Amino acid sequence: MTLETATTADGEQVYVDRSAGVRGSEAPFFVVYVSEDADRRWGFYCDNCGTFDNAMDTMGRIVCNRCENIRKPEEWDAAHE
Repeated sequence: MTLETATTADGEQVYVDRSAGVRGSEAPFFVVYVSEDADRRWGFYCDNCGTFDNAMDTMGRIVCNRCENIRKPEEWDAAHE
């Protein structure tokens, strides 16, 4: 696994794993880690607009807060609508 070093808007150094992406509606979301050894996830990177400003809910839906990129939930139940 090769991690790409990146800096968040807050100046925090994080590591993007471009081999661990999940499909979004516009572009993939890539897993981001706190350290180079990838032992703890930090969040996701939106490859559509290049931001770390994303939200994930309990059903696995990922929404970019800056663009229209979204990942559908892993599980879906009409009761959640």
